[in-house]
Amino acid sequence: MITAYHRPQTMEEALSLMGRVAPRTVPLGGGTLLSHGNAASVEVVDLQALGLDQIMEKGKNLEIGATATLQSLLEHKACPAALRMPLKLEAPLNLRNAATLGGTLVSCDGRSTFTTALLALDAKLNILGRGQMPQGAATKALTEGIGDFLPLRPAGLITSLTFSLQARLAFEFVARTPADKPIVCVALAQWPSGRTRLAVGGYGVAPRLAMDGTEARGLDVAARSTFHDSGDEWGSAEYRMDVAATLTNRCLAALAS
Repeated sequence: MITAYHRPQTMEEALSLMGRVAPRTVPLGGGTLLSHGNAASVEVVDLQALGLDQIMEKGKNLEIGATATLQSLLEHKACPAALRMPLKLEAPLNLRNAATLGGTLVSCDGRSTFTTALLALDAKLNILGRGQMPQGAATKALTEGIGDFLPLRPAGLITSLTFSLQARLAFEFVARTPADKPIVCVALAQWPSGRTRLAVGGYGVAPRLAMDGTEARGLDVAARSTFHDSGDEWGSAEYRMDVAATLTNRCLAALAS
């Protein structure tokens, strides 16, 4: 239950509100999560006035503000073509028009197609936080790889995410229907240097990194190994292992073409 609404005009004000021990405060972006029923009392900190919705090319990187919507990224001219399918699968159009980058990352689970693709791209998160610091204390800034962020999702305010536009991306998935969340999904990124990074999703609390190396040899084996404990109500581990290897080889073929 939302008990109070705040709309800070500066980042420092927002961090001060979010750094409270009590009452509990949470950031408000698109509101797609907070609109769900919740018995816990919270105060919301609306981030709309902080200018965190920009999407900009910066040299060879793409920087996406935390309150940019999934749909605005999908429609942006610099969005890699291979990232558009993971974005479409993440949520239907009406939700993509409201759901923000930051909210998606904080709340995602292992079936998040968009987060799986970002993990393959080795995206970096820019995070500000005051933690338990007293009023007036200096703000701490942190740049954290998405692979380090996902397991713990530490407190702080995500301000933006950056990934390299030099990396080529391929994405494949299997689901019950073309628009359903995946049972298995695979994202493969390759850089001009030869660096190859494979991420897999479809189960668990977050997508997983299967391989990050200097060449593509053994990718299908790495994919299979990552799914060895993945059995759940949607599919057995054996099924996922076989499908993951096949999808990985499809991604590798797509990048080679």
